[in-house]
Amino acid sequence: MVNAAGWQRIGPDPAIAAWAAAALPIARQVLADSAEPWRCGGTWFVGVDALPNAPDGSISGTAFPWAALGLAAEPLHRGQLSTIRPGYPQPSDSETAAAFAFRRNRDAAHLDGLIAGLDGARRIAEPHGWIVGLPLTACDEGASPLTVWEGSHQILQTALRAALAPHPPDVWGQIDITAAYTTARKTCFETCRRILLPARPGEATLLHRLTLHGVAPWQDGAAAPPEGRIIAYFRPELPRVADWLTQP
Repeated sequence: MVNAAGWQRIGPDPAIAAWAAAALPIARQVLADSAEPWRCGGTWFVGVDALPNAPDGSISGTAFPWAALGLAAEPLHRGQLSTIRPGYPQPSDSETAAAFAFRRNRDAAHLDGLIAGLDGARRIAEPHGWIVGLPLTACDEGASPLTVWEGSHQILQTALRAALAPHPPDVWGQIDITAAYTTARKTCFETCRRILLPARPGEATLLHRLTLHGVAPWQDGAAAPPEGRIIAYFRPELPRVADWLTQP
């Protein structure tokens, strides 16, 4: 599905472009109507489950581009509408100085599916099968593109499997893997190439589920439409946490 680098750029393709064109006016309306607060000083709308696509991924009667993406059709959740405005990121009261520095200097790099509990411990809560992003707005390359650490999925898979090896697979989702994850992420920063992945409507970015990724700061002068840089993300889940670490 994804090459050894852990990411794949797809398109431009007419089917992807048609879906993005159908989704954009709906996304604009969602942004206009939503009461969800913008984070990072008003520069990031998280938009989880904000896009009202059908379970087959279609929107406004336009089919989801499964074939163009090289993916087998499966039920999809409502898409995330990750939207960034110029100036991202900005400090905010909801983020510590250290967290803001990590966002600014390390793109808030993270592994999807790991959720921190009230105790701060990270556990595998959402075992995604894959991650795909479909840009809805045409922006300059400096408009907070997706970033990935090439080959990081291999480092993270090895480290997390080793940390969970002493435990039965059916309890892996209950185990605190914070230390193993933090150490492996540091290794990724030190040994993996950081790649900027700007994309335009009609293109898509497919990530291995264990690829370390983030969002780059908005570069001065980068142009975008008034609604900002919008990417629709989908991450369907696997049946078991163990599948997340044992599948290729």
